[in-house]
Amino acid sequence: METSPVTCRTLEEFYHIDFHTFEKQYKEILSGFREWDQLAHAEDWLLFPDNIGPRIAIDESSLSSGELYTLVTYRDARTCEQSLVAVVAGTKSEDVITVLQKIDEKQRYAVMEVTLDLSDSMRKIVRTVFPKANRVIDRFHIQKLACEAVQELRVKHRWDAIQQANDEMEEAKLTGEPYEPFRYPNGDTRKELLIRSRYLLFKSADKWTEKQKQQPAILFSEYPDIKKAYGLCHSLKMIFAKNTIKDVARLSMAKWYNKVEEAGLHSFNVIAATFYEHNDEILNFYNYRSSNALAESFNAMSNSLEQISEVSLTKNSSCSGSLSYMPIPH
Repeated sequence: METSPVTCRTLEEFYHIDFHTFEKQYKEILSGFREWDQLAHAEDWLLFPDNIGPRIAIDESSLSSGELYTLVTYRDARTCEQSLVAVVAGTKSEDVITVLQKIDEKQRYAVMEVTLDLSDSMRKIVRTVFPKANRVIDRFHIQKLACEAVQELRVKHRWDAIQQANDEMEEAKLTGEPYEPFRYPNGDTRKELLIRSRYLLFKSADKWTEKQKQQPAILFSEYPDIKKAYGLCHSLKMIFAKNTIKDVARLSMAKWYNKVEEAGLHSFNVIAATFYEHNDEILNFYNYRSSNALAESFNAMSNSLEQISEVSLTKNSSCSGSLSYMPIPH
């Protein structure tokens, strides 16, 4: 139970014990929970300064009943033992800074790199607590913004298609004629085309099957702005996928900004302006190609452990005494 995602109920099945009794005994006696040195503040924050290293990640995650927590993890541990540096309830920068500043200054100043998202509060935390570290904006958060902009256009056109269909149905009623919706060569109506294209727009064109290619061809023909948005999103992905030298990537980003300006799409103009303000931190990705992927993996494993154990990160939790072992060893 200390190092594996095993519940008391599971032990009941194998060892024929009463899991309610064992769960209580584990919490009160076996786990050392009541003598735990972090018990008094475990509901608000946990800190494991010995787990800190030169390359860390900071991210937010929903660990308990939708409540947000700020997690700091040691990336080089690769989600194995001693990955967790700190977990703080909430995302308020002042609260997180107060907790992280309890770590010895020498350890904090030895941190060389921190990966984070585009959040201003995360940026403030890193700038204050780890002033010597390079900040690296996670590439996947950047790509996610571009994907959301493409989907925003698709949804906008979908609402227009729904309204157009409603108008056509109303007109058919007034004229007494049966309503027959317009259909494309693949059999989709306007609404269906826009709904069914959702997942294809997340994929690269070279990963579309022969059957799938007909749908985006029709979509791009009918909605040229979606085609532009998809092209911008794809070219941004390629910048991170193909470029390995920082100076080449800088030039590629500059060309991408020009494409965005020429496209004249509002959402992408906002994205480009946001990227421009964080340009150096985004390009720091090319120093070591660092991302928050391991932090996201850690968050997923933490959520999985909570669901299995049916507990939360509070002082009333039967697993709080085991947090220093998170995540589960491989």
